[in-house]
Amino acid sequence: MSNNSVFLWYIPNDVKAGHRGDSAVENHNSLDTLTSHARALEEHGWKGALIGTGWGRPDTFTVAASLAARTTTFEPLIAIRPGYWRPANFASAAATLDHLTGGRVRINIVSGKDNLSAYGDSEGDQAHRYARTKEFMRLVRRLWTEENVTSAGEHFRVAESTVEPRIQVRGDRRHPKFYFGGASEAAERVAATEADVQLFWGEPLDGVRERIARLKALSRELDRDLPPLEFGLRITTLVRDTTEQAWTDAEAKVAEMARSKGSGWHDHQRALAVGQQRLLDLHERGDVLDDNLYTAPGKFGGGGAGTTWLVGSAEDVARSLRKYQDLGITHFVLSDTPYLSEIKRQGDQLLPLLRG
Repeated sequence: MSNNSVFLWYIPNDVKAGHRGDSAVENHNSLDTLTSHARALEEHGWKGALIGTGWGRPDTFTVAASLAARTTTFEPLIAIRPGYWRPANFASAAATLDHLTGGRVRINIVSGKDNLSAYGDSEGDQAHRYARTKEFMRLVRRLWTEENVTSAGEHFRVAESTVEPRIQVRGDRRHPKFYFGGASEAAERVAATEADVQLFWGEPLDGVRERIARLKALSRELDRDLPPLEFGLRITTLVRDTTEQAWTDAEAKVAEMARSKGSGWHDHQRALAVGQQRLLDLHERGDVLDDNLYTAPGKFGGGGAGTTWLVGSAEDVARSLRKYQDLGITHFVLSDTPYLSEIKRQGDQLLPLLRG
């Protein structure tokens, strides 16, 4: 696998313990506990971690800034929502954190449903939501790369706006990368023109191949004026010392999900987006697709990256991830629970196989 690939993990950022089967330890979301995860990521070969967002969870940007201050190389992939943030406020906050951390900021733009009224947002239908997201991303990028920005769009306005401190150009990195998800036609049109990295859930290889081809064609059709769109995979990787042990543990986890009716796994079930529905439908094609893509969790409440799992030994899972890389995936956001012990196991067993 190419050494240009980026390997990130996931930090749950949840007020409730036991997220997706995680160990329900005391003070699970304290700064000390979360810092132990971030430092373990540094020590075991990971670039950083996605930090999730949603109303009713700890504020993602605050968590990311706190962890960045306690680490030296850890790069937070900070999930944020247009509407919760306004473009100029966000551009300034992110530029400040990027300056303070020496360029360690990555951003995941989220446009899915949330408890909007709780924080005073009035987002409309899907067309409105993605039009606003598109405008948000374009304006933030301008604020990072231009000075004295004036813009009067349908959703946001600024006049003579210069963000300070300025984003420092670092090699070919002009600003923090925008990661973006979504499988609807509206979402893909935004990704094709505005995103730096399109993230896919754990679909089978044929589905990812098809979506990459479609997004590349859309980029041409819509006259993308940015560097070529990159692609990423967000998926659960259940790795054990042997193939047999991995499947034994995977089946036991799914049995527990069935028993508890998916308790702790429902964070993407509030409103089914197109991409989430695609994942949940996969188990109708079989419990195992491709070589080792386990779809059974989707029957019992596995949401988002918890819906499908790559299961096996480190060699098995590395072989599968290489096949995604062969399709053009260069950003990998992996996870399994218990999160902390799996950071270490997969960092030590899986990552060396992917960098060879």
